[in-house]
Amino acid sequence: MNGDDARKIERESTPDTCPISRAGDGTWQIRGYEQARAVLRSDGTVQAGLGIETVEKLPARIRRPVLYRDGPEHREHRRQTARYFTPRRVNERYRDLMAEIADNQLARLRTAGEAQLSELSFGMAIGVASAVIGLTESRPGIRRRLERFFPEKFGKPGLTSPHGIYWLVRQNTNWLRIYLADVRPAIRAHRREPRDDLISHLLAEGCSAAEILGECLTFAAAGMITTREFICVAAWHLFTDDALRERYRTADEPGRLAVLHEILRLEPVVARLRRRTMTALELTGADGPVTVPAGTLIDVFVDAANTDPRAVGSDPLSVRPGRDIEGGTGTAALSFGDGPHRCPGAGIAILETDVFLSRLFAMEGVRMATTPRVTFKDEIGGYEIRGLTVTTGRP
Repeated sequence: MNGDDARKIERESTPDTCPISRAGDGTWQIRGYEQARAVLRSDGTVQAGLGIETVEKLPARIRRPVLYRDGPEHREHRRQTARYFTPRRVNERYRDLMAEIADNQLARLRTAGEAQLSELSFGMAIGVASAVIGLTESRPGIRRRLERFFPEKFGKPGLTSPHGIYWLVRQNTNWLRIYLADVRPAIRAHRREPRDDLISHLLAEGCSAAEILGECLTFAAAGMITTREFICVAAWHLFTDDALRERYRTADEPGRLAVLHEILRLEPVVARLRRRTMTALELTGADGPVTVPAGTLIDVFVDAANTDPRAVGSDPLSVRPGRDIEGGTGTAALSFGDGPHRCPGAGIAILETDVFLSRLFAMEGVRMATTPRVTFKDEIGGYEIRGLTVTTGRP
């Protein structure tokens, strides 16, 4: 844990260290922490990227998932659903469930002697997120359905080439599979017996089945896919850093969470956030005030902002749990976003990661048997970690 670069994820570097710059296509690029936080908190920006172009093509009568809404409607939805993510609710309602799911996943490792961490962590993430959403009536095979819906590499759907037609058919088929096997059974069960979860809330608001499917898939991406990757990268750090692993294993829960937040600061699962300005936005540049015009796209480079020494202090590329970070975003800096679209499930994701990893590293003889491979989802600057084999046997 010295001043060297401790990152496991080798993203494409850029020589541009300016807090604000402009790309050749006219997109504004934000790498400074202060400037990134200002963009994400601004009322003059709206969500862009993350497939919003596809969502905007939906019929006007279909309500957009909360991820793609802004303004008063978005704030009201977040206010009404905030109760599902409070620290008290997470602790009282989901902690025991997390422990049960983690024990079940790690039992597979104990029995077989080795396992792919991406599979164990995905099982953990699916179980927890399904309970929060209300996807509790799924038919067998939800893991495979989700893996098909969120493949390692996406193609571009279209009608002008065999490749585009293939991906169009595949995308719609996968939507239908998840609806029929996971969402529709949950809707029917919740109509018979309302529960205190997201699907019951959406039904009470009068949402259609298509709208509920959209919300479920949005939360699946946020609560299942990203958490799986963070569990893997955090374990990778702990397996390869003896001092950090010992610190994590011997710490109390707040100490362990501090380690995880610091790893997440360094390795944000989503490293690119895009916004569109609705009004002119005034930011502080390297040489004075900068005006970003209305109607322009902004790319926020979360990985760069999170390692801005002006905000996170010295040795920004090292793992140093407990570092002070200015601005009130939390010790994970901007890894959960900020402002109106800050991830509501941040507390759930960190706690379930700790519940799983604290049990994993308590296992006798557990070690990393193979170095994983990393692939990227360029549109969000995200990573996928595969091939990290864990074993309880001797070398």
